[in-house]
Amino acid sequence: MAGRFRKRNQGRAVNGVFLLDKPTGISSNAALQQVKRIFGAAKAGHTGSLDPLATGMLPICFGEATKFSRFMLEADKSYRTTARLGVKTASGDVDSDVLETRPVDGITEQMIATALEQFRGQIEQVPSMYSALKHKGQPLYLLARKGIEVERKARTVNIYELELLKVAGDCIEIELSCSKGTYVRSLVDDLGDALGCGAHVTALHRTRVGSFNGDVMMSLEKLEAMAAQFEDSSERHEQLDALLLPVSSVIEGLPEVEVSGLLVHFLKQGQPVFVPNTCVEGQVQLFNKEATLEQRFLGIGEVLDDGRIAPRRLINTG
Repeated sequence: MAGRFRKRNQGRAVNGVFLLDKPTGISSNAALQQVKRIFGAAKAGHTGSLDPLATGMLPICFGEATKFSRFMLEADKSYRTTARLGVKTASGDVDSDVLETRPVDGITEQMIATALEQFRGQIEQVPSMYSALKHKGQPLYLLARKGIEVERKARTVNIYELELLKVAGDCIEIELSCSKGTYVRSLVDDLGDALGCGAHVTALHRTRVGSFNGDVMMSLEKLEAMAAQFEDSSERHEQLDALLLPVSSVIEGLPEVEVSGLLVHFLKQGQPVFVPNTCVEGQVQLFNKEATLEQRFLGIGEVLDDGRIAPRRLINTG
């Protein structure tokens, strides 16, 4: 009977951010669960879902980093996509039925470049039924595969950069930087409508999330191969943890404020403190200047009207 009440192993404490180069064909959650298993982590979450078709950067937050995942959810992102002209599909990509086929012989590179101009800046988008956007807890693409369609409200997004990289027959390659909530498939579908021939995405790769770029991503295959090299779990965990970015890397652009001594104690007790010679406003990153490099980051505070800094989201430093 005692075995029935034995506590199941929930994994180890891991804190930091891993930048996964998500493979195609699996959901963001499936990729998350595989990475979490490899690290043996107790707590993990992804930020900014990628549809199963898409590849590229999927930031995975472990432990204390999950407290600040919203910063990456709200961050700007960059993509590179390949689209095929002349074929309009139900999902805006290759994974659904063809709705219409039209010739593309008369469409020139200049016509494509001109059509792209209307999609730069602030635009309105209606999310695709085949997106990872959730409706009552379920991704829309799962509902769409069951033949269910729900109403989606148009949303305003910003396209900061949109460049035509290549035209090869009926295929084009595009690179863009955009605000959160932008649906590249919807953009390609709308571009096809603007050209009068239809279009759909054949490949989509996310290259950047906020200040994180693709240079530091690692594929799931490479991560698995690395973990398999070590039979000793302690050595394996040490090597894997060396891949993680610090928790503070999730927060970009906030001013940094250093505190020490009793100020650290009061902040951890939830009390606002006055930090001399601090001239900042709004949210700030808090650092304990007396701690080791790995334990310096305390979390996020907010400057009050009277100049004191109140703790808003602190990590558990042990």
